[in-house]
Amino acid sequence: MATAANSATAAGAAKDAPPAPSKSLSGIVKQVLSGDTVVIRATKGAPPPEKQITFSHVLAPKLARRPGAGGDETKDEPWAWESREYLRKKLIGVEVTFTFDKPANSNREYGFVRIGKDKDTGENVVESIVREGLVSVRREGRPTAEQQTLIELEDQARAAGRGKWTTNPNVADKVRNIKWAHENPAHLVDIYGGKPVKAIIEHVRDGSTVRAFLLPDFHYITLMISGIRCPGVKLDADGKPDLSVKVPFADEARYYVETRLLQRDVEIRLESVNNSNFIGTILYPKGNIAESLLREGLAKCVDWSMAVMKTGADKLRAAERVAKDKRLRQWQDYQAKTPAFNSKEKDFSGSVVEVFNGDAINVRLSNGQVKKVFFSSIRPPRDQRAVVGTDGEEIVKAPPRGKNYRPLYEIPHMFDAREFLRKKLINKKVQCNLDYISPPRENFPEKYCYTVSIGGQNVAEAMVAKGLATCVRYRQDDDQRSSAYDQLIAAEQQAIKGLKGLHAKKDNATLRVNDLTVDHSRIKVQYLPSWQRALRTEAIVEFVASGSRLRLFVPKDSCLVTFLLAGISCPRSSRPALNGVPAQEGEPFGDEALTFTRERVLQRDVSVHIDTTDKAGSSVIGWLWTDSGANLSVALVEEGLAEVHFSAEKSEYYRLLKSAEDRAKGAKKNIWANYVEQVPEEKTVVEEEKEDKVVVERKVNYENVIVTEITEALTFYAQSVDNGSKLESLMSKLHADFLSNPPIAGSYTPKRGDLVAAQFTLDNQWYRAKVERVQGSNATVLYIDYGNKETLPTNRLAALPPAFSSEKPYATEYALALVVLPTDNEDKEEALRAFSEDVLNHKVQLNVELKVAGSPNLATLHDPTTKADFGKQLVAEGLVLAEKRRERKLKDLVDQYKAAQEAALAAHLAIWKYGDITQDDAPEFR
Repeated sequence: MATAANSATAAGAAKDAPPAPSKSLSGIVKQVLSGDTVVIRATKGAPPPEKQITFSHVLAPKLARRPGAGGDETKDEPWAWESREYLRKKLIGVEVTFTFDKPANSNREYGFVRIGKDKDTGENVVESIVREGLVSVRREGRPTAEQQTLIELEDQARAAGRGKWTTNPNVADKVRNIKWAHENPAHLVDIYGGKPVKAIIEHVRDGSTVRAFLLPDFHYITLMISGIRCPGVKLDADGKPDLSVKVPFADEARYYVETRLLQRDVEIRLESVNNSNFIGTILYPKGNIAESLLREGLAKCVDWSMAVMKTGADKLRAAERVAKDKRLRQWQDYQAKTPAFNSKEKDFSGSVVEVFNGDAINVRLSNGQVKKVFFSSIRPPRDQRAVVGTDGEEIVKAPPRGKNYRPLYEIPHMFDAREFLRKKLINKKVQCNLDYISPPRENFPEKYCYTVSIGGQNVAEAMVAKGLATCVRYRQDDDQRSSAYDQLIAAEQQAIKGLKGLHAKKDNATLRVNDLTVDHSRIKVQYLPSWQRALRTEAIVEFVASGSRLRLFVPKDSCLVTFLLAGISCPRSSRPALNGVPAQEGEPFGDEALTFTRERVLQRDVSVHIDTTDKAGSSVIGWLWTDSGANLSVALVEEGLAEVHFSAEKSEYYRLLKSAEDRAKGAKKNIWANYVEQVPEEKTVVEEEKEDKVVVERKVNYENVIVTEITEALTFYAQSVDNGSKLESLMSKLHADFLSNPPIAGSYTPKRGDLVAAQFTLDNQWYRAKVERVQGSNATVLYIDYGNKETLPTNRLAALPPAFSSEKPYATEYALALVVLPTDNEDKEEALRAFSEDVLNHKVQLNVELKVAGSPNLATLHDPTTKADFGKQLVAEGLVLAEKRRERKLKDLVDQYKAAQEAALAAHLAIWKYGDITQDDAPEFR
């Protein structure tokens, strides 16, 4: 290498050539500006000083210049990019020794650069790039020794055809096609599809904003790093950088990024755009640069850009927490605001028993305690008359509404939000993880806010994704937020993009609800007739006032109505003081009845049959079936929490109610704890004579039926011929539903009394059935539309969809009137065989002769053509006995049956073959 003196002599001999270097320093290469110019920074300082060195005696091809960067757009000279890249890969981040001098009347400093600390033995970078044929050597004037060496190296490169001296150069291949601007940045994001793309960082504007080339297509982009913001340069009134104002940690953050990314090979994952800037994640050999900046306290998380991240938002939050805990740099004065939680408050699981208006639920824990749980960091739909600020807070509250205002129905999407939660959560097990406690404010108490998940899914995130809730916006230093806040923000962005729910462009209309709990005048005229005609009506239980008094929402009619359970009398529950009305004590077991009803029907889908209204016409009275098919009136009586009302005697459910009440009395449950059974007094002769004076004529009203099943007790099940098409339609829909949505085997656990779907053994089709008994893994069911019974494995049972539970059974059980089976088993079998041959699966005519409370109605069956009475025919053939009954209206029919029996006895037919079998009942045979 030439000495400084020799360099000075050479400079004097050639005035036009750059002077030979005379000063020697060391440093680390920060940036390569071109094939002949580098920026070297000192090894000390924060940030350290820098020096730009142009190589002496050489000239590199000029790189392209972007428009607006001090002039018009220019293209690369051939081999400009290759010469720059040769130096970048060799020098960036490498410690070098360099000698330089600044000629008079020049703004540049020229010199030589050697790799390593030894200025004499290190690789001469200028000579290396000349040897590769990537720069030209200046040949004007008298050459110095260093220059002569470079000339010789250039001649060797020319002779060997290296680099730009290649003999067959394809110039077009050595000029980049740079895309400086992008008319549709979002389209470029879509092209890369969130996949990492190779890139080179060309400039670091501040710690969180860089410029880069995307390879290999040379898209030049300005990139804002996703999820973070570093301190930047302060802008003046004209929007230009004001370098006189020092922003704490701005220079340090930029220096931190420069030393790790500038002109390094990285991967960039484009995630979104902001105006003409791109938003994305930069991955370098040590990971995500955003995490590193956060961990050092040089950046803070930014919610709006974190929402666009595909993955890794949780890692950014964790990195920021590290800096907060250590109080590094920007967090040096940080004070945690999150209170400490005990383990019982923090995490628990339980079953959801109630949903409040879109932002809270009640959860019952395993110990029976009920906790109110608020969803973290979301807001339910709100009154549109309120004025809301940019942070989502209400600046001006909505003016008060009238006393009958019901926000659940009148605030757009509030009912949708509640319904989403109700259908998804009620009676389901959820996991609750406490995020923060919101302090009390105004008239509201403190709120315990949780991340609630079901089956691994965040419920709040699902709500936000459907546009049924919005995210709360926080200050950057506010840690009281959901642990899944970034996922919530991302879900909200998707909902906005998809115009879902609250974000739809169309006007959000309120749900129009007819509140019949306030306006009673239309119940009897407008609604009651259709409700009475319907076999069952689907409804939602909105409120339970007592064990037998509820408020229902009927979706089909979009109305609210007060509903009273028919057939029972339930003790009154206690009432708290409200609006100046003093508290009222409840009757014994009234609160227990209230709890029983709440636990089974509150906010559940139920089906009801409405019979009538109360005397005032303000409430409807009827029967209610829970989502499991249980009659709630019967269930309350069974638990001893209600007694049978006299009005139930006319009801078809009287037998069930009376049997349930008898069982509750026998078990001395609740209201019957002190019950003592009374022995009924025998009626006097006078009373019987009074009753006998009431004479009722027999009514004949034939109905065409098909007998579908006959039991061993001589009862039978019959279907009305008029309902045949309805039954076929119901079965077709049921079969189609289970074919398209087959149940998961074993997912349903049947209970006695449940209305279920059962897979019949003979054809493997699904039918409606009622569970009569469960024994281990088997269950005995009654097919309610046909009357036959079967014992099945429980995995052949499934929950009956609500759409198929509202219709009454199509098969009704009757007892064959005025006949009695013989006691001998063989005679019984013969009688049942003959009866089956006559009527089973045949179309016959049925007449109800007598309605019996608690038992099947007594009926006669007749041949449609001959009008022959099949029961009397069995008596006449000596297969059954005539029954002795005292009802006056049946006297003529009883006499006919008695005459037929006497004729069979006289002819010694069948059971009378050996004489009068009834003589066995005489006293001497007892």
